[in-house]
Order: sequence, then structure tokens, then C-alpha cells
Amino acid sequence: MNLSSAESGPPPEEGGWTDFEEFAAHCGPRLLRTAWILTGDRHLAEELLQTALARSWPKWRRIRDDRPETYVRGVMVRVHLRRWPRRRRGEVPYARTPRASLPGDRYREADPDDAMRRALRRLPPRQRAVIGLRYLEGLGVEETASLLNCSAGAVGRRTAKALRTLNGALAGAGLPRR
Repeated sequence: MNLSSAESGPPPEEGGWTDFEEFAAHCGPRLLRTAWILTGDRHLAEELLQTALARSWPKWRRIRDDRPETYVRGVMVRVHLRRWPRRRRGEVPYARTPRASLPGDRYREADPDDAMRRALRRLPPRQRAVIGLRYLEGLGVEETASLLNCSAGAVGRRTAKALRTLNGALAGAGLPRR
């Protein structure tokens, strides 16, 4: 299944999805983007999406007519939040990627998109999930709260804290705040 070539949009039929493979091919790119937002890594995102689809497939007959994309997205969020503490203990990431660069390459250091990616990766998993779901996926407070199994107030608090952290990280990198 090639997720990058599938189109996004509404289901092909009025009554909902009938075929799981069609659903996965059609909605896969959006779900993969959500997984990347959660993990910050292409390979972990693919693994997370595959796990969520594998867990959703046995329930397909029940979920196919009732917002299956939201269901799979919720599975991804729950799986990611449960796995993160276990993975985190064994890994110690470098602050900077050990790449060779030319001496005096100031433009490489001032890349705002790279600075934002690094800042997002440093957020705790629930704050990263809130920022990803709210601002990058465009979900509302209530839907985000439902996916994260928390209150709307908790979403607001996590959002505010994450935005303060991101603003501080961008200012520390010498870039204008967003």
C-alpha cells in the first residue's frame, strides 16, 4: 500500500466505507501526517500508523460507518502516549545532529522551519499531541479533548504551556516568535 500517492477527501460512497483497504489508501496520507506530528520521525510515524490500522481492522464492521478516520486517529494518539515513556528511557538524543557544515554557515542555523521542528520534538508527548491536533490538524478543543481523553480545560492548559515553551525555544534560537 503506497500511502503517499492516495488522494484525500470524503469517502467514495454516501453510506460510508465498505472496504478497509480503500479507506487506508484514501485516508492514509492524513493519518500519516498526524502520526508524524505525534512522533516527529517518519519511520516511527509509519510504524504508529501501521499499528493503529492493525488494531482497527478487527473492528472494521462496527466503525466503518461511524467516522473511522477519527477512530484510527484516536488509536494512534493512545498508542503513542502509552509507548512514549518506555521508548524515552532507553534513548538519549543528541541536541544537534552531527552533520558536517561549512564554517560560518549562518543560514543553516537560522532556518525557522528546522528550529520549529526541533522545538516541537522537545515538547512532552501530550503537549506535542495538543499542538499537533489543534493547530496542524485543525481539530477543535472538544474533539482534541475527546481524542486525548481529558477535559477541554486540560487541552487549554497544555496548549498555553506548549506555546510558551515554543516561543521561548524560538526566541532562544534567535528567531522571531510565531
